[in-house]
Amino acid sequence: MGSSSAQDRSTLPIDRLIASRSRSIDASGIRKVFDLGAKLKDPINLSIGQPDFAVPEVMREAAAHAIRENRSGYSVTQGIPDLHQAIWRHLERDVGWKGPTSDLGCIVTSGTSGGLLLGLMAVLDPGDEFIAPDPYFVMYPQMARMMGARCVTCDTYPDFRMTAERVEPLITPRTKAVLVNSPSNPCGTVLTGAEMADLVDLCRRKGVLLVSDEIYDEFCFADGREEGRCPSPARMSEECLLIRGFGKTYGCTGWRLGYAAGPMPIIQEIAKFQQYTFVCAPTPLQWGVIPAFDVDLSPVVAEYTRRRDMVVQALEGVTTVARPCGAFYAFVEVPRRLGLTATQFVERAIAERVLVIPGNVFSTRDTHFRLSFATLPAKLEEGLSILRRLMQ
Repeated sequence: MGSSSAQDRSTLPIDRLIASRSRSIDASGIRKVFDLGAKLKDPINLSIGQPDFAVPEVMREAAAHAIRENRSGYSVTQGIPDLHQAIWRHLERDVGWKGPTSDLGCIVTSGTSGGLLLGLMAVLDPGDEFIAPDPYFVMYPQMARMMGARCVTCDTYPDFRMTAERVEPLITPRTKAVLVNSPSNPCGTVLTGAEMADLVDLCRRKGVLLVSDEIYDEFCFADGREEGRCPSPARMSEECLLIRGFGKTYGCTGWRLGYAAGPMPIIQEIAKFQQYTFVCAPTPLQWGVIPAFDVDLSPVVAEYTRRRDMVVQALEGVTTVARPCGAFYAFVEVPRRLGLTATQFVERAIAERVLVIPGNVFSTRDTHFRLSFATLPAKLEEGLSILRRLMQ
């Protein structure tokens, strides 16, 4: 028999087939700005969260060597042993965790996002809640929707500090986790050691898991550090889930590599989910990040500190900027005297070739915009000049 004509073919009921969870998730507002920027001639891109430095040579060579040696098959789900050893050496130096033990475990994940997703899948049932800061990383509320849970946002305006005092009233019998992000995206806020200790104590008293998203832990400026390090709840307790990554820190975002460490029973559950989803993180690139912990990032951090200062100084007197102490973002308030939402202001900025992200992408409010200073200083200076003029 011949093929049917177009008129004879049955049509799939697409509207009925698409799941409600998919309909509940909108495309990322960040991606929308990226797409718009692609249509502009010579845009000044202050929107992208992509480090603008090359992956360290020692890491590129290690990854290339692994590929040349044909180390390209599956790894074990938890990650290659050599990388595990490097991670544990680093964690012992940095937070004092010695593992693996019957109490503490670690797993290499497909990016920090993979670690967060699988970590929350391991602890959340449909109807459960976790608490996250507002402003938040765009993924947090969407993860809740994917698993039928609820992301309860903690209002941190105007200083963007997610303190125990602000979190405690939000805890209910349905709360399973508190998700803290420091240094934060989109604000660049770094919590103090005392603030972290209060969150650790609160979660312990309430029987709630503290999940610490530390993707920017190495991008912590001098005014955010304590005793030379970025504050972390992991230095105060082993009863938290620590999520870290390599992409932002070493400029290899496309390698999709991170890791989760914490209570062994939770890590074992994450491993089960990884088996049936990501399978394993990219094997040759796991070899590539083993030397990462010995790379000196101080010149990069110093450069981003200088750019942070450029942002604060350029916008001084025309608006309010909570001083970022880490990452490479500033969350800038649109002056109320303009009578504009952040979305409306961003539209004006884009008309002037400056790409920034409106605050409602990261928040229930639309009063601020996110600015990334991970761009060339000349472009940053030009963009800041335009933004200042628009605010005046």
